[in-house]
Amino acid sequence: RDEADAYYERCNSEQVPWNRETISMYGNTYPVPRDTAWFSRDGLAYTYSGIKMDPDPYPNFIEAIQKKIDNDDKYGFNSVLLNRYNDGSDKVSWHADDEKELSSNINIASVCFGETRPFQLRRKGQTKKELEVPMEHGSLLIMKDPLQHYWEHQIPKTSKDIGPRINLTFRKIVL
Repeated sequence: RDEADAYYERCNSEQVPWNRETISMYGNTYPVPRDTAWFSRDGLAYTYSGIKMDPDPYPNFIEAIQKKIDNDDKYGFNSVLLNRYNDGSDKVSWHADDEKELSSNINIASVCFGETRPFQLRRKGQTKKELEVPMEHGSLLIMKDPLQHYWEHQIPKTSKDIGPRINLTFRKIVL
């Protein structure tokens, strides 16, 4: 718990340039319902939902987290997307991380700090969740290939009075 607390504090420090992006849908522009930051070891940008994320270099604490993930398996992660959910109204809707920059063999490691939020999964083409995993402070979930090809996931909003949650999703960007 102490280690997770320390990483949570570092994610909320000046080392992370948090930004609230906007997304265009059906001719309208809306704020994305969470804050984001993008880091890449190799200086690689990332684009999803029409949003281009320009990279910042890895801070030491992100390198340390990634080393813990790579301890057992060598995924070759070279980038990480950070999401900060400030309260229960922040969310990420149903999606699959299947952008072309991620190649055809997609592995994503998700590390969470702060409030527990449900991570929900459903098969592509379905409308109801099939699985829910509570992502607790300091937890790690690895979405191994071929999950992104067949499933979607989300962090739903909630009316509960909850505090912030920060999620780091490590991934490998290819040119």
